[in-house]
Amino acid sequence: MTHIDPLKGCRVLILEDEYLVGDDLANALRSLGAHVTGPISHVAEALSLNHDCFDVAVLDINLRGHSSYPFADELARMDKPFMFMTGYGAETIPDRFRHVHRREKPYLLADAIDNIAELCSEVRSPVAA
Repeated sequence: MTHIDPLKGCRVLILEDEYLVGDDLANALRSLGAHVTGPISHVAEALSLNHDCFDVAVLDINLRGHSSYPFADELARMDKPFMFMTGYGAETIPDRFRHVHRREKPYLLADAIDNIAELCSEVRSPVAA
């Protein structure tokens, strides 16, 4: 599997209000060596985190009626890699986030892990070959 090494030691924040969805993802990532914060279900809690405690973030867009876009804006401002895992289609994503990778729910866990591994690889490969 190509995604094991990029995840080993990668610090992943999960912002997801469906506990079982977030917990399944967190457990899968931990089993591959990632350090996981969350799942967190409130944008305010995510905004209050020290952003040095995670490398990449996975965001559900709708968190019990509240949008995660303010947190996504903060991550973009800090140039911190993130992706959306949401039930929303691409047409509902604001233009400023059209470039952000998105997995539509329901998603295959293996595909989501591969996407997160890609984000982790981006963080770890500032050195050009």
